Amino acid sequence: MAFSSIPVLDLSLSRDPETKAEFLVELRRALLEVGFLYIKNTGIDFALIQDVIKNGKAFFDLPTEAKLAVQMKNAKSFLGYNVLGGEVTAHRTDWREQIDLSTPHDIASEDAPLYHNLLAPNQWPAPDLLPDFRPTYERYIAEMSALSTSFTSLVAEALGLRSDAFDRFFDKDQQHKLKIVRYPDLDELGVPPKDNEDEAQGVGPHKDSMLTSYLLQASPHRGLQAQNVRGEWIDCEPQDETLVVAIGQGLEALTKGVCASTTHRVLSPGRGLGARYSIPFFQGVSYDATFESVDVPEPVRKEKDEIVKQDGGRRDDVEFTFLKGGRWKHLGEATLYNRCKSHSDVAQRWYPQLWKMICEDREKDGIKVEESMVLQKGERGTTEQMSSSSTEIQAH
Repeated sequence: MAFSSIPVLDLSLSRDPETKAEFLVELRRALLEVGFLYIKNTGIDFALIQDVIKNGKAFFDLPTEAKLAVQMKNAKSFLGYNVLGGEVTAHRTDWREQIDLSTPHDIASEDAPLYHNLLAPNQWPAPDLLPDFRPTYERYIAEMSALSTSFTSLVAEALGLRSDAFDRFFDKDQQHKLKIVRYPDLDELGVPPKDNEDEAQGVGPHKDSMLTSYLLQASPHRGLQAQNVRGEWIDCEPQDETLVVAIGQGLEALTKGVCASTTHRVLSPGRGLGARYSIPFFQGVSYDATFESVDVPEPVRKEKDEIVKQDGGRRDDVEFTFLKGGRWKHLGEATLYNRCKSHSDVAQRWYPQLWKMICEDREKDGIKVEESMVLQKGERGTTEQMSSSSTEIQAH
């Protein structure tokens, strides 16, 4: 049957030999039937979580010029600050502002593949304004990198594979990414009361790429929803001391559809509720990886087939982009193309040939992308920026 709630798994059970088998059964059920789950008792220090939330919120209180100093379009890497309304999903504006960070890398050499531009140093806010921001997030990214690697091993075991079954898809210095996201409420956005407030879009329907993502819901607002196979939207409301795990397109592709990559979205906070904050961490995969797969044991494949049969087939509102035999040879090529679709300002500045290809693809498909006037209020007045971009989003 289609899921009607999001399962909660206790990660501490996986650390106890007496309860690990029980945990793996629950995990397999969540992977095959839902593709979305909460995990608790993650092992991440609570004090660190609080520092992550405090510093993340503080970033958005910086003066406009301080945030624009680390704007995403300053670099080829798609790391940095993105202004309110700077992206579009499902051809509608996403009303959020955010900063993208990752595990650090040196700038790629000139003879490296173009998609290696995604590997780069972070753009950090000025330390005199936020002295604890960088050390806090460097520590959190490092701990989440270890957690995601451990969890992927558990995923492999839950599918009846060796715990290291996915290791070959990772680099030794694997890049993982993180976003800090702020969703203004309807009053701040200036949405007229007569508009359909239930459908105000924080981020539109999408699937995460790569393998797994781990969302820290950093405020008590509801808004995150996952879509079941009947097309119904199921609330994934905040629960204390948990992370929300979403299965990505990469894991679905590697398991030939056994693991479910679930469409999800975020609705803007209701009128007068204040901004919603969210900090998703995205487990990376080697950009040099090709579109291969792992051999999931037959009993697990049959279990998945039976689930699909009971559900009467799958319903997805988002196209599946990570397919073997498609237009791209390496995952990095597909990722770079999709990042360019999401961030037209970066694409036009640094990747004009890819941007031309995207425009031609859109024209061929008859796609019109919504343009939006972005009003960003800073401490020294209001700046207006025109922005248009496309789908392929990773944010919760």
